[in-house]
Amino acid sequence: MSPTNAMRSRFPRTPRWVWWTLGSLTLLVIAVYVVAINAEEPLRRYMEREINNRLTGYTVRVPKLDVHPFKPALELRDATLYQTANPDPPVAHLVGLEASLDWRALVHGRMVADITFDRPRLYVNLKHFRAEAASEVPIKDKGWQQALEAVALDLKINRLRVIDGDLTYVDQGPFKPLHVSQIKLEAENIRNVKSKNREYPSDIHLEGVVFDVGRVWLDGHADFLAEPHVAIRAAFKTEGIELDYFKPITNRYNVSVQKGRLALNGDMEYAPTFKRVAIERMLVDGVEIDYVHAPRTAEVEKARVAQAARAAKEVSNEPGVDLRVDRLEIVKSTFRYTDRTANPPYRVALANAGILMEKLSNQPSQGPAAVKLSGKLNGTGDTNATVRIRPETKDFNIDMKAEIVDADMPSLNDLVRAYGGFGVVDGKLSLFTELKIDNGEINGYVKPMFRDVKPGDNPPGEPKSLGKRLYEGLVGIAAKILENRPRDEVATVVTISGKVNQPQANVWAAVGGLLKNAFIRAILPGYEPGKSPNSSPKPRPDPKKAESPEPTG
Repeated sequence: MSPTNAMRSRFPRTPRWVWWTLGSLTLLVIAVYVVAINAEEPLRRYMEREINNRLTGYTVRVPKLDVHPFKPALELRDATLYQTANPDPPVAHLVGLEASLDWRALVHGRMVADITFDRPRLYVNLKHFRAEAASEVPIKDKGWQQALEAVALDLKINRLRVIDGDLTYVDQGPFKPLHVSQIKLEAENIRNVKSKNREYPSDIHLEGVVFDVGRVWLDGHADFLAEPHVAIRAAFKTEGIELDYFKPITNRYNVSVQKGRLALNGDMEYAPTFKRVAIERMLVDGVEIDYVHAPRTAEVEKARVAQAARAAKEVSNEPGVDLRVDRLEIVKSTFRYTDRTANPPYRVALANAGILMEKLSNQPSQGPAAVKLSGKLNGTGDTNATVRIRPETKDFNIDMKAEIVDADMPSLNDLVRAYGGFGVVDGKLSLFTELKIDNGEINGYVKPMFRDVKPGDNPPGEPKSLGKRLYEGLVGIAAKILENRPRDEVATVVTISGKVNQPQANVWAAVGGLLKNAFIRAILPGYEPGKSPNSSPKPRPDPKKAESPEPTG
């Protein structure tokens, strides 16, 4: 047998139809690629036109489109999104936006699409937000979903993914931008292909890096077809969130936040008929918070307080809203209050402050909330307070006890000058109070105690007038006389009562009035024995001596 025949017997001849099949498939692949390549530019123009026709207030530029015929998929590359009112800078840049056929849904007899955002970069500034707020078209009606369906050639979207996303918000002023990076988002079964009866059929997962060092996670389920808005139920967690990044936002409310980090975990539910946020634990460490009461914002501040009160009443005992904080801790922090409406302006601060809040809720069934506060007033006076908060129908009832012990009067000099009309160079202040708020009514008392008060502290370089020297001398004499009197003779009590928004006493004005009028009385420290905040405490007279006149606030 010849070698050629031997080879033919070892390797049987391939049937001609096989070669025809392979050749036809090869030609078909080439033809498909040729058609796809030639279709890319017409498709790009069509896609860009359709997206822009469906969007309101925004414009998209698509410089390149790739067709992947064997996925099958379309991919928009280097697309840029502009806000029509503020086109510079652009709102977003997408390295890639791919729409592909969801093969898993085909098993269930549904033809739907997967959407994947590859390295999207979103950039938003204050001008963008203001333009959006001024628009008459709500953001949900801007056509975002319809625009994405145009990318998917009008297939419904069943799976959405974001890979390595990046979000930057820039406010006006010298503030660090709010930056969230390494965003990963996955939302499955959006069209409810796999299950029709589940309340929240779609899996959702989100994670990212917040402000370069913090982390955020969210895991749960959603109903993307709920009306009138998407419904979601998920657990969330954050850690290491730097709070001073929020300055651009808090500054608009007269609040400055510096330093501090936030960590929390809990779960939430946001549905058309029910809304719930339950924070299991929140920890704020080392934050510095300043609130400034200024003349030019005084009316706005009143409106904010009224708005906050209305919002609290609206959610109090509301069956469709469940807000709960199981445990909130603020440690190693500082709170400051500055009043620029006073003359002179003054600042009081609570240093090394700690707050522990447990079981805060808008639902009475959760029981009363307990709050404990501690710190040092202006760094010297030991300050402690306990508060119980009971949510009631359309209101909150509050019981509070608080004390300040041996705060240095010189550290409160501006406050004393603002309400008392003079300064002090020495002395101690202690203050005790019990207050009760019930059905919009406030009742209680404040008991101030002064010790070793020495007036003085004229502003440097300003000569004292004869009247001022005489006035300070009289105050000093009165304080000295009262200091030498037995401490158990009389007690000074400032009562507070009336509506919450219009109490019939100004505590600091009353305290200042005590000094200004030389009615300084040494009192026994501590709370009135046997008194409740509902009663109007009165001084306990010594039967051996006449009672001194009551101070007025």
